Amino acid sequence: MIPLQATNLTPFDAANPGHIRAVVEIWNMACGQALSISPRFVAFNLRPSAGVTRQGWLAVADNWVQGFVLASFVDGYPQIASAAQGWIDALVVAPAAQHQGLGRRLLTTAEGWLHQHGRTSITVGANLRPFAPGVPAELAAASFFVRHGYTELDAAGEPEIVYDLAADLATYTPPPTLREVAAAARPAQHGQEEQLLAFLAAEFPGRWHYEAEQFLQQDGGRISDYMLLWTDAGVQGACLLTFPDSVRPLERYFPYSLPKPWGQAGSIGVSAALRGHGCGSYLLDAALRRLHDNGINGCVIDWTTLLTFYARFGFAPLRSYLKLHKH
Repeated sequence: MIPLQATNLTPFDAANPGHIRAVVEIWNMACGQALSISPRFVAFNLRPSAGVTRQGWLAVADNWVQGFVLASFVDGYPQIASAAQGWIDALVVAPAAQHQGLGRRLLTTAEGWLHQHGRTSITVGANLRPFAPGVPAELAAASFFVRHGYTELDAAGEPEIVYDLAADLATYTPPPTLREVAAAARPAQHGQEEQLLAFLAAEFPGRWHYEAEQFLQQDGGRISDYMLLWTDAGVQGACLLTFPDSVRPLERYFPYSLPKPWGQAGSIGVSAALRGHGCGSYLLDAALRRLHDNGINGCVIDWTTLLTFYARFGFAPLRSYLKLHKH
């Protein structure tokens, strides 16, 4: 083992394919096959995003990359994050280098950089191009962050847990409780981008609107990956889908235990005026039938706490994540 003091922290270069390969190798060694990632996934997560500043470090000793940390914050979008908010996007240490203090060194370095930029409220994961929405419970890594001042408890003293849910759409049928609504759901078409963004700006002006702008304007995402809910008032709902050929890599949702082909649904939401009238269920059913009709079997609905709602459509927990914060 290389002594800790002989390990150098090298600034991470997102344009260096060798750095990206190193991150993939370390992550996959530390997290295992069930949570594995690819160079495409890492490159996608490191694309420029409006208002976002990132900084990462590789821990290198004897030409061997032993660990990696990435931190970020966003300016100019108070509807997404306060001026004090920062994120630890990812922190991994190769198994052979664990329990040597390297994780603490990487975390301290990233926190120091965030503090230099006035970010005193730090969240693990859940950043604007997330590796994960929190710490995967199966890794039992939350205790590391708790030892370093983080908490998984919310204001009520309860653990903050979010879930990825999954279903096999091969035999999907609509739930019997589905209601008829005075609306129509169909794939978005070219020329409807502004209508989608206007709906999200009015009803979901935070992260979902920001992500749609990045998806369409920065990432080159297809407008048709959105399902839109239409009424006489125009667009009143939207659901983003991920297909095997979508610009968003499917491995972000870690679907490996599910039957192929894989797909994903969400974010999904309808206007406040329509909530409680069955319109959200109608839109979700249309989205799932579209995935089914396109041959998707294993489907993930990620980053949610609405277990009972999605259970009506055949979804059950696939994975849970602890949300960890430090103030």
